Amino acid sequence: MNDENTAPAAAPRHGVDASRRRFLRVATTTGAAIVLSTAAGAPAVSAARSGGHGPGVAGEKDLRVYVLVVDGLRPDEIDPGVTPNLYALRAEGTHFPQARALPVTETLPNHVMMMTGVRPDRSGVPANDVYDRDEGVVRTLDRPSDIRVPTLLERVAGTGRVSGSVLSKEYLYTIFGDRASVRWEPEPLIPVTDHAPDLATKCALSAMVDETDPDLVFVNLGDVDRVGHADLTGTSLGLLRTGALAATDAHVGRFVDELRSSGRWSSSVVMVIADHSMDWSHGHKMISLQAPLEADEALAGKVAIAQNGGADLLTFTGPESERGAAVARMREIALATSGVLSVHSPAKLRLAPDGADLVVYCEAGWRFSDPTPISNPIPGNHGHPATEPIPFFVAGGHPRVRKGVTSSAPATTVDVAPTVGELFALPPVAGGYDGATRHEALFSRSGSAIS
Repeated sequence: MNDENTAPAAAPRHGVDASRRRFLRVATTTGAAIVLSTAAGAPAVSAARSGGHGPGVAGEKDLRVYVLVVDGLRPDEIDPGVTPNLYALRAEGTHFPQARALPVTETLPNHVMMMTGVRPDRSGVPANDVYDRDEGVVRTLDRPSDIRVPTLLERVAGTGRVSGSVLSKEYLYTIFGDRASVRWEPEPLIPVTDHAPDLATKCALSAMVDETDPDLVFVNLGDVDRVGHADLTGTSLGLLRTGALAATDAHVGRFVDELRSSGRWSSSVVMVIADHSMDWSHGHKMISLQAPLEADEALAGKVAIAQNGGADLLTFTGPESERGAAVARMREIALATSGVLSVHSPAKLRLAPDGADLVVYCEAGWRFSDPTPISNPIPGNHGHPATEPIPFFVAGGHPRVRKGVTSSAPATTVDVAPTVGELFALPPVAGGYDGATRHEALFSRSGSAIS
């Protein structure tokens, strides 16, 4: 049951103009109320649901796509004992064991790549944090204007279908803004982590599907990542991490059960992926580049560092005439620092050129901590090459989903948008996709395998 209002009970966060949104208050089976929002004047309920079917009952529709991001999940953590539901889904559909996240292996850039199908040099989002040359500060790329290209959320909505976003992390909710037809603002937010627990996220997902039956839903489940960051036993036992994995897996299993019992499964494509994996380090394996850079007379006071866990983004802030020599010196200092794996230009990694002058990666088992050695106390980090391997599989009851396939294709996060776009028969974005349609997971519209 829902109650449609013109404004929420409390003022929304982020200074969003409530007069431009409509609100659906949905009562869940747990007794909690979930508030969903949509842009004023935009359809919030799919054509199938508007035909008189009750909550939880599927209307007539030939395609529903659910992109489930289990944030920070490592492929080797999918196990029949700990994550039986994910394990079963992977076995049922098409599995890409060589899948990788792309640089920088952080949450924001890889979620944006999933929804745009283009690399950061085109999307404008190369990392979680960058030095903003215009504003002269290091900041998080959490504004809707930071994404410079259309996403699947508004492109699907633009065809008259309904898209939905259920994103557990505060900065994911803010960067995607009002692009989806229907949105859930993460609530309650856990202090420090700035994310809603997976229990709340799963309740919001179920409420959204029951009430509005979107054609496409983009979901982020954040507990595995947030718990993994803080797990001091991550280098050995991973005790907290294991508990989070089991709980999140159970939420995924319950959602799949709901798709089956409601009659939606036969028209569903469920794509499960991670935005990056996770690497753990001990406290004696921390790297701080601030001190050696400041100790260099030509660089002192002229280098901004945007720390991204396993990657440092370095930007020279001095005179343009000095940039070439300064960047060369920055590279030299970084490579001479213990724990540094490699140094790259943004162009080599296909990052936004205004995001940094250099990207520095740490070795596996290390982490960056800038500007001081105590700035990054968390043992679990990502951003560096050790955290590129991710799970990626496509399942569901839709007749186009191929069953029991293992593909050696080098699938990546940027392949999500072209694959989903092919399902909805969307044209490529202007300039074409950087990712590839993962035909290995799909039968053609005529029912034959696509080579």
